Amino acid sequence: MGYRVKRAGWGKPFVLFIFILAVCISMVSFSFKYYSVDETPSRVAHLEKSMNSIQAAIEVDKIRQYWIQRILNIIDHYNKVMSYQHKYEIAEEIYKMSVKYDNLDIDLICATITHESALTWNPQVVSQAGAMGLMQIMPSTGIFLCRREGIEWSTAEEVLFNSLNNIRLGCRYLSQLINSYEIDGGLAAYNGGERRAALWIQNNRQDETILWEETRGYIPAVLRLYKRFQQESGNL
Repeated sequence: MGYRVKRAGWGKPFVLFIFILAVCISMVSFSFKYYSVDETPSRVAHLEKSMNSIQAAIEVDKIRQYWIQRILNIIDHYNKVMSYQHKYEIAEEIYKMSVKYDNLDIDLICATITHESALTWNPQVVSQAGAMGLMQIMPSTGIFLCRREGIEWSTAEEVLFNSLNNIRLGCRYLSQLINSYEIDGGLAAYNGGERRAALWIQNNRQDETILWEETRGYIPAVLRLYKRFQQESGNL
């Protein structure tokens, strides 16, 4: 009998404990379901936003790869002995410059390099006047541009025969000139100096004798290449 009384004594608290536990579990379960349902729209919106960002990144990379391949094709047409790795590094740098400077596009940069390098795309080409590298930069101009671009100047050969440095410096200079004199005037200044280009523009581009003889041929030559590359880009 004593045993039965004891059992009856702690049985009610135990049942009560089980009841309270069940209620708590139910409340937690309800809360979890409530908040899960409540947060679903925001989670879906967040997921959609993430997917849109990923899709946008994929599209940007597609455009980047398209233009890099386009540049590789141009380089390969004029220089078949350059290593693929070097070509790809050059292509990447040209693409970066076209993004950095809104008044330079890839076809214009490629047209300028093609003509400046005498159709060779040789990073170590040197002109009779002493201009060096892909974008034919004079050492004195290179020193000035290096200060602006944050490139350490050592020797003309080390800096200007470096393809990536040369493209960075050349594009900075060309962009600056085009910003001041438009495309044709910018090309005139790039080839023959700003003073004559400015005088030519002041005379409404009517008196070509203001320009050096070389510059008179330089402008249309680069623009022809530019137009050709644009047409080829559109056909890809």
